[in-house]
Amino acid sequence: MSNKTIKEALKEASLVLKSPKEASILLRYLLKFDQVELILKENEKLEHYEEFKKLIQRRKNNEPIEYITNSVSFYSKEFFIKEGALIPRPETEILIDKSVEILKDIDSSKVAEIGTGSGVIPVMLALLVDNISITATDISRDAIEIAKINAEKFGVSNKIEFVETNYLDGIYDKFDMIISNPPYIADGYELEKHLSLEPQNALFGGEKGDEILKEIIDIWYEKETPSLLCEMGYDQKESLGLYISKKSDIEVEFYKDLAGFDRGFICRRV
Repeated sequence: MSNKTIKEALKEASLVLKSPKEASILLRYLLKFDQVELILKENEKLEHYEEFKKLIQRRKNNEPIEYITNSVSFYSKEFFIKEGALIPRPETEILIDKSVEILKDIDSSKVAEIGTGSGVIPVMLALLVDNISITATDISRDAIEIAKINAEKFGVSNKIEFVETNYLDGIYDKFDMIISNPPYIADGYELEKHLSLEPQNALFGGEKGDEILKEIIDIWYEKETPSLLCEMGYDQKESLGLYISKKSDIEVEFYKDLAGFDRGFICRRV
């Protein structure tokens, strides 16, 4: 057992990770402390020093901190996450905001989500929109199980049906909206190390990166659903705009993220 105090262990870990913030998150996770308690007890001996070192090593090996702590902050809420589902990004909050703007004017809305991952999109829609019914799909059984945990955590399981399938295969319902944050990175693109542990089929969208998005556009068009909202890559506006323009009676609006990059689009029937 080490004789290091909490303060000393935290300082040591901060130097290893070059991030006092991450060191603090990992130690609070291990000890189940909040920030105030960590400060108040900083001069006490750290009884779980070896366990803390293992957590630090995992993070040093580029394992995402969200997978280590099984927690990710999204839309000001703490969602469950583990290896097997893509870690939600803040940009996706804009996709939710855009969809809520449309859904708030629809009574008893029905929504389909393609590629639910950890389930943050349907869970947030269920929390933000009254009288909504959501069918959320994913080809990954692991992702579906994680999404179900989040739906139960936030008490919205009764509003969401999770289906393990490709796109909307086998689903013949009519919907008011289809929404998706699909894979849109081009095959062969060299990812940063910390992304290597995230599910690759949730990241790569084909040779050019926009192939899955085009499939989703086709599915939406054939189903005659009123609106489609998708997140996309920052460099895909031109190719997707051209693809959509070839379909009749459709209007499209592209939107940017907070950094000013093209990040998604909304298609509507004219």
